[in-house]
Amino acid sequence: MKVKLHKLSLGLATSMVLFAALPAHAQLNKYGCIYAVDPYGKIVKDPYGNCIRTPYWTAEKNVPECGAVAVVEPATPVVETLSLGADAYFDFDRADLKPAGRAKLDKLVTDLRRVSSVSSIEIVGHTDSKGTEAYNYRLGQRRADSVASYLTARGVPSSIISTRSRGELDPVAPNTLPNGKDNPAGRALNRRVVITVTAMEHVISQ
Repeated sequence: MKVKLHKLSLGLATSMVLFAALPAHAQLNKYGCIYAVDPYGKIVKDPYGNCIRTPYWTAEKNVPECGAVAVVEPATPVVETLSLGADAYFDFDRADLKPAGRAKLDKLVTDLRRVSSVSSIEIVGHTDSKGTEAYNYRLGQRRADSVASYLTARGVPSSIISTRSRGELDPVAPNTLPNGKDNPAGRALNRRVVITVTAMEHVISQ
């Protein structure tokens, strides 16, 4: 029995000496010093296939090669915005799309058909400040609904489309001039619909 114990002790001592004698680059390779590695940087395993750990090993440092479950980070959604403005303004007190606005939506439909990962399309209607806030809220909603109807008529699923109105609450230009007079150019800029597309890839082309 003493002989066997002596041989076992000698074997363990030899293993420790071999580990200590490994080149520095092998011990401090991509596994740091949490596993025993051979001179080629490969993790050493016991007869049962288990990786041989060093005293510096912790569960947080485990690696897939030794049974750790790889954590796959979820992909980040891509959020893009298209504004029907500039040459696609809505006329005063109207929710009808102008030809330039319809052309932009046709291009958006083409982009949407090109991908399959679109999760939502939010359409928000905006107005200028002429009229009451309540009336402009309803007008903004009509504009958003007009765009939604145009998209669904061209095959975009209604299940991924939502509409809402901000009325006159989010102007992008002054509705009046500094002297208090009406600013028709600024009000025209505020008559718009903003479309936000969320997908797992870029959708809106330039």
